[in-house]
Order: sequence, then C-alpha cells, then structure tokens
Amino acid sequence: MAISDLPVDEIDARATRSAKILVTRRLPEMIEARMRDLFDVQFNENDVQWSSAELLSRVSGKTVLVSTITDRLDQAVIEQLPDELCLIAQFGNGVDNIDIEAAHGRGIAVTNTPSVLTQDTADMALALILAVPRRLAEGAQVLAKGDVWSGWSPTGMMGRRLGGKAIGIVGMGRIGTAVARRARAFGLAINYYSRTRRPAEIEAPLDAVCWPSLDDMLAAVDIVSLHTPHTRETFNMLSSDRLKRMKQGAFLVNVSRPELIDEDALVAEIENGHLSGAGLDVFEHKRKINPRLLALAAQNRVVLTPHMGSSTLEARIEMGETVIVNIRVFLDGHKPPQRVLAELVNEPVVDLPQ
Repeated sequence: MAISDLPVDEIDARATRSAKILVTRRLPEMIEARMRDLFDVQFNENDVQWSSAELLSRVSGKTVLVSTITDRLDQAVIEQLPDELCLIAQFGNGVDNIDIEAAHGRGIAVTNTPSVLTQDTADMALALILAVPRRLAEGAQVLAKGDVWSGWSPTGMMGRRLGGKAIGIVGMGRIGTAVARRARAFGLAINYYSRTRRPAEIEAPLDAVCWPSLDDMLAAVDIVSLHTPHTRETFNMLSSDRLKRMKQGAFLVNVSRPELIDEDALVAEIENGHLSGAGLDVFEHKRKINPRLLALAAQNRVVLTPHMGSSTLEARIEMGETVIVNIRVFLDGHKPPQRVLAELVNEPVVDLPQ
C-alpha cells in the first residue's frame, strides 16, 4: 500500500514531529540551521557522496531521508531501508535516481522540489545557447592563457549570429517556456515539440510553432534545446538516427538529463562535422566524462559545464525550504504538496505540466 493511500491518522502515527532525519549532502547553511531547529537531523558533514552501503549503514532508525540526485535509491536499496522510514524527501526536481514504484510498494512517500529551479535553469540554457555559436568559452580563454593577443581582426573569432535562426525546444513545460521567452528576446524563431500543445496565450506572444513530429522539427531548426524529464519513453530520445536528422551545422543544448541523448552518437556527429557543436551541462557518466567529449572541448567544439544549471544560492535556498515544507506537512499527517506519484513518473511524457 502506498503512503498516499493510508488514512491520515495512520500516517500521523508512523511519522511524528520527533522523527529522525538523515540528509545525504551538505545544504546551504541557513537551510541546515533551520533543519536543526525543527528536526532531529544528521548531516553528511564531509559532503562526500556515500555508497549505497554507507547510506544504508547511516539510515538505520531514521524516519525521513533527504536525498539528492547523486544517491542511487534503486529497488535493491529501497528494499533494505528500515521499516520506520516513511518519507524520501528529494532535494531536487529530478527523481530518476529513485525507484518510485519500489518506494511506494513499501509505503514510503517520495517528494521533490519542482518549480523553484525554472528561472535559473532557463538562464543556464540560454547561456549555453549563446556560448556555443558565439564561441564565448573559447574567446574567454584567449587572454586568460596569457598568450600574446595580436588584437582585433576582421576574421578573428567568428561565430554564428543568433538573430533570425530557429530554435527547437523539446518539452515546452515550465523550463522550456522560460527558455522560449528568453530566446525570443534574442531574435530566435520559436519551435517546439511537446506531448500537449501549449495554449494560445503562451504560443501567441512567442509566435511559437508546435510540431506534431519531433523528427520533422529536428530537421528544420538551427538549435535544439532539451527540457524534458527522463522517463522510460524519453530515454535516448535523441538517438543516432534522430541526431543524423538534425540540420547540417546545427547546435544541441542539454541542461536536462543525460539519458535523453545517445552521447556516443552525439560525439560522432560533431566529430564528423554534421553538427557544429553542443553545450552540455549533464553527462552520461556523471563525474567521469567521456574522453571523446573532453577532446572536443579541448578543440572548442563543445562547451561543457559541471551540472550547474540550477546552481544559484537563491535556488538552493528555495529547494531547501521546499524540502522542509514537504517534511513538516508530512509529519503533521497530511499529504505533502510536492508528492511524486509512480504513475506520473512512468507516464510517457515529454514535458512538464504548467
């Protein structure tokens, strides 16, 4: 039985204000201070990612686990969580590191922190949309390396103009729409592919064109920006075949999830010159980046950033506040506002709801 199906008084009996909480990574100082005031909480003082065995050794006796995307909470781990654990409160929007079905099968509720990351992630996407065609990272290194700069020249550091180009947004939810508004201000024509068409009040100010076929949109736009969650249906949605369908000389930007792209195929399409480059904030192998990607970065053909799409102080504080709200509401015996339901995680969607 899922925790959402339990009677309120039974939830209240299992989760009280005196619940013990484990936080797997360090959070902003003010959030940790607030948690200490409210809860009996244990933090990861060294902020070193725990292995599954290390996490399990520390979670014994805890009622709430505050996890992050770096914690692998698969079925094997979920099955070993203590019986008294009632809530996994994810510090982050994405929950693809958690086996939601396994958690709900054990009566463990799962929450996340959506919405608060929208503007910062959209800013990061636009930064990469600018950085790749305008060669900003490469240009910034010219003087930083200490080499003698010969000065301006008519053919020096030529990139590509944004104005008049077409962007194709995959997943026109909160973040995708925020990116579209920013891109429109830079003169980009807005195209999108999404599970559902956006209402006229969103499309009209952007002159946005909704494509019923992802394949057709990929072939028509100059820049592709991904803003869809990782689900069973979106895994490798930009496959080798679809990357080949992209317009000659196009650019790709991904600040969402690495699982959306066949990374080796993307590298191949950049290496062979079909695609002009990419801006990536997420990677298939997390901390150990594909050596071929690093080689392309050294050649200034891709811009790589260390998963910093939502890395602003404001976002991290709002995420922490959302975690605290979810925990407090749950401990009060009510359904937390940001519950994650298994049927929604596994639904074949390519966008996030407004």
